[in-house]
Amino acid sequence: MPGRHVRGPRRGTRGAWLTLAYVVAILCFTAYVVLDTFVIRRTYSAIAVGSAAQAGSAITTSTDDSAASVSLSTTRYENTSVYVVDLYADDVTSIMAALAEGTYGRNITETTSEMAEENSATVAVNGDFYGARSSGYVIRNGILYRDTAASDDQEDLVIYSDGGFDIVTEGSTTAEDLLDAGAWQVFSFGPGLIDDGAITVTTDSEVDQAMTSNPRTAIGKVSDGHYVLVVSDGRTSASEGLTLYQLATFMSEQLGCETAYNLDGGGSSTLYYDGEVVNNPTTNGDRISERSVSDIVYLTT
Repeated sequence: MPGRHVRGPRRGTRGAWLTLAYVVAILCFTAYVVLDTFVIRRTYSAIAVGSAAQAGSAITTSTDDSAASVSLSTTRYENTSVYVVDLYADDVTSIMAALAEGTYGRNITETTSEMAEENSATVAVNGDFYGARSSGYVIRNGILYRDTAASDDQEDLVIYSDGGFDIVTEGSTTAEDLLDAGAWQVFSFGPGLIDDGAITVTTDSEVDQAMTSNPRTAIGKVSDGHYVLVVSDGRTSASEGLTLYQLATFMSEQLGCETAYNLDGGGSSTLYYDGEVVNNPTTNGDRISERSVSDIVYLTT
């Protein structure tokens, strides 16, 4: 009998397998990116710059702030409950920051109240949630942790150890230069709300992370030695929430801030005061509960 010719896989079948392999590879890569962004915990080190930073060190969380005092008030503004903490401190380094689990990294989080209690804070608010992003300057308590700029027009708040507050763009300076100039804290979220007494946002100014009316967290300077932390409720029937312009207007007209800056908001907005959470943190309005975040701003009296 003549030999039988065995035909190899049809070209169409081979192409289908290659397409399937390509799709599986893309799905695996996408899954890894999502896990790396939101789930996988990574611990990083501080950046050693001269003697200012100690690589791998945990953040310092103790200070002598015997001259510091705080007071809390609550008001209604634009159909929203707004909480204001007045901070009085001769030394601005009384305003501290703490990182979740005392560690600089990604996807390492705790609630604001947990970090506040761990650091014996009298008052604390959520910070800029630096750990949700891979860029944007991070200086905490005089230690440089991240020097990668998010963008040239990213607005940061710089709190200098001499008490000065300044809003800068990352394209105009480096993190190392800010540290050398005496930066005590640098927060990278924004935008700036008030600069040199003038409101710097408009009714159309909403960052990508925000919708129109939301829970908000902000920090401001009224005068030397007088600072404020502001948190607003939102996303509930009791409190609509504030736009960035409304927040800036409140801090300018009601509080007299000469500088003010927007921190992380929405479900992150939390105010801890004298042993308890006093606002109503919520992500979608259905449930009042704290969101875990990567950092806080706090003061101990």
